[in-house]
Amino acid sequence: MTSPASDSARTLSAARTALVRQQGGRRGSIGQRSSEIKRRHLTRKAVRMTVAVTAVLIAAMATGLAMNGIGLTGLFVTALAVIAALLLFGVFPRLQVPSLSALNSGDVRGMVGRTELWLEAQRPALPAPAVRLVDQIGVQLDGLGLQLEGIDPAEPAVGEVRKLVGELLPGMVDSYRRIPPHLKAEQRGGRSADQQLADGLGKISAEIDAVTRQLAAGDLDALAVRGRFLDYKYGEVLEPAPSLAAPTGQP
Repeated sequence: MTSPASDSARTLSAARTALVRQQGGRRGSIGQRSSEIKRRHLTRKAVRMTVAVTAVLIAAMATGLAMNGIGLTGLFVTALAVIAALLLFGVFPRLQVPSLSALNSGDVRGMVGRTELWLEAQRPALPAPAVRLVDQIGVQLDGLGLQLEGIDPAEPAVGEVRKLVGELLPGMVDSYRRIPPHLKAEQRGGRSADQQLADGLGKISAEIDAVTRQLAAGDLDALAVRGRFLDYKYGEVLEPAPSLAAPTGQP
């Protein structure tokens, strides 16, 4: 008969393997920063699971020493306690998707990661062309984040880039999501909401590429000037027209 310690060790090893598989390949991640957030979350889960299982085993051994053995019933209870701990800490707490208002906060690394994570959560509600563009933008955001890390956060250019990534980009996607589904196929200015979103994301992608190149060249003055036109160029992209807005009283 195997001991509860060895049974629990095998169970814990299997759980850790499952967590590693979840981490592998950046599954579902559009960028390295969002993948890093998920990896840290899974690591904390693994630590909690390890601590919980260790506490159960110590309690079982202490009980066995005090009672001169725990018997079959004790082994059964210990196994159930280990399984319950693994299930509980393997599921909770869940990774929280950042709110729209929280994206453009903290340092640049955090802003890029939160924006990527938020965009990933919106993909199921987006049309296929927009999903492809979101995946492309995720890769671009990784490169942009690296460029921004070497620049003084007080530079006006950094603030303009933060507005593009932390406000205008997610704002465009959020505007699309707020259009009622049955109205997304309606034409507005000769284009449907799906087409407007794809066009807008394409422009944002091109803008991120241009900004990354300017940062790499160290041309902060040109970038600061360029940023002043971001609101004018993209601020009204995909703003729901009165005919497309949700009826009063609906979310």
